[in-house]
Amino acid sequence: MAGRFITFEGGEGCGKTTQIKLLAEYLQKKNVDVVLTKEPGGTPIGQELRKMLCTGDKDKFDAVAEALLYYADRRVHMQQKVLPALNKGEWVISDRFADSTMAYQYYGYNKRLSKEMLNNLYEMTVGNFYPDLTIILDIDPKVGLQRSIARNNQTQANETRHESRETEFHENLRRGFLEIAKTADRYVVLNADVSIEDLHKQIVAVIEKRLF
Repeated sequence: MAGRFITFEGGEGCGKTTQIKLLAEYLQKKNVDVVLTKEPGGTPIGQELRKMLCTGDKDKFDAVAEALLYYADRRVHMQQKVLPALNKGEWVISDRFADSTMAYQYYGYNKRLSKEMLNNLYEMTVGNFYPDLTIILDIDPKVGLQRSIARNNQTQANETRHESRETEFHENLRRGFLEIAKTADRYVVLNADVSIEDLHKQIVAVIEKRLF
């Protein structure tokens, strides 16, 4: 079976991590070799970049610097993890990919950067390569932020740089993901404000229809 590249996208607290783990378990039962990864942070270099990007003051970088750091992570991620796994016929599931950069750096920041700049960075670092399937988990930003804050309090995580942004940023982010979803057939938008079990069933149905 050929390798597949599946990406999960969405705002803070939409439940990507939980659903990715459940999907991996489902695929493994079907004898699919699965590689789980994330952006930023899917490689040792990426883990260092993640510390810079996801912790600390929300205003320590401007939008241009952030975009460049995310694409540096992405370039290494593609070369060291994603493409090698796909070439071996493995299915790669990534918690975020380039759609997050467009959503956060373009829509979230209220278009401080141009789409042209971000698309040029994509072409330079990724080329003519796109996920086979992108699942966008959609949720009201207020609900998602409440979930995310509760999770961070439980785990004592310090990756709160994005959660600390103003409500307008998160509302722009949600609109951005929904607009992005209209641009290609590889996108599927699912309502994430349902039970974990119900959402998993919906994701499995999408996978069965699109990739098997």
